[in-house]
Amino acid sequence: CEAIQKKKNEIPAVIHVDNTCRVQTVSPKYNKKFYDLISNYYKISNIPVILNTSFNIKGQPIVNTPQDAIECFLKYKIDILVLNNFLIKKN
Repeated sequence: CEAIQKKKNEIPAVIHVDNTCRVQTVSPKYNKKFYDLISNYYKISNIPVILNTSFNIKGQPIVNTPQDAIECFLKYKIDILVLNNFLIKKN
């Protein structure tokens, strides 16, 4: 299908090899902050999708706490960490 191929080209990381996706939706009623993030990203990119993935480094356990996130950010090559209302950058 031409529409599927177009999306595969636009957002290849969200489409599995069998052309399926694990779509999750967000409404402003239940998560306004995340909804606004997606809406603003759509305005600048024309793509209304944010890829949500696990936060971990290959071979390391998944980040579960803010402390884990900060330790991972400091130890590995991560440029920016967004943690709740904070944007943390490395110099």
